[in-house]
Amino acid sequence: MRKYTFPLLLAVAALPVALSAAISEITVDLRLDASDYVSGERVRAVVDISNSSPSPVGIGGKVRVWGVDGTNRVVRGVYDVNDRFFIEVYRSGDMHQLQKISKGAFIADFAVETGKRQKLETFIGDHFALGEPNRYMAKPVLVHAGVRYEGQPRVFDIVEGVRAASAMQMFASRKSLQREFSLVYWSRGHSEHLFLKARDSDGRRWRTTDLGPILRIDRPTISVCADGKVFVLHRLNQDQFVRSEFWSLPDALEFRGRSAVLDPATAGTQSVRELYREGGVKPKQNPWWKFW
Repeated sequence: MRKYTFPLLLAVAALPVALSAAISEITVDLRLDASDYVSGERVRAVVDISNSSPSPVGIGGKVRVWGVDGTNRVVRGVYDVNDRFFIEVYRSGDMHQLQKISKGAFIADFAVETGKRQKLETFIGDHFALGEPNRYMAKPVLVHAGVRYEGQPRVFDIVEGVRAASAMQMFASRKSLQREFSLVYWSRGHSEHLFLKARDSDGRRWRTTDLGPILRIDRPTISVCADGKVFVLHRLNQDQFVRSEFWSLPDALEFRGRSAVLDPATAGTQSVRELYREGGVKPKQNPWWKFW
């Protein structure tokens, strides 16, 4: 019996080493932009795939890999890749796995050559129902040549945020529909950010928009116009406000842009400085200057 025991033990001991070597050929990682997200945010993340295996890794069938020749962008190769990539999301408390609600792919088609790596953008909130405040865990998975490669699970929280203001919109063309806007704030990085949330009376929830940092000296305001324009004004710092504009229709809610606005309390002083800067108009020619 002994002459068979040693080779068997040797084979068993070598098995984890072989598995470890195989797994290390391909690594997949998921990096989140933040640890907390306000309900309704898209939850952006970056997928990082590194390939040390002898064959290309990717999804999408025939995929072009681009390179650079001098100042020109050229095709370096075309690969037929049919691997699988997906993200598994679990509710942290009971480890209940969420079902994917979208029909689209998690990431764009890609091919990673041997010895290369690639980063791709994904939005977890586009594929899973993350409206309920809770703690969640996301894990990236790549299946190549029948082998499953898993990345480190990433934990994040979905929160409601702290309400700062709200407004209601009525639609003349659809009298049964109402849209409630909510301004909430929450910590993001090293500052507090303001977010716009929107929910219709029929239960539809719109994507939450991050309006950027807020200095909570003044209360933010939201205005809904009859033509469908929505304006949000909040303080960015001691001297500036940010004015964000949206276009809100019964079947659409679009972000139109933002602009910086001077603090109304100091705008007059700034105007006077600009007026008399670099040899401008003399004060005696403008008797009203003293009352500015």
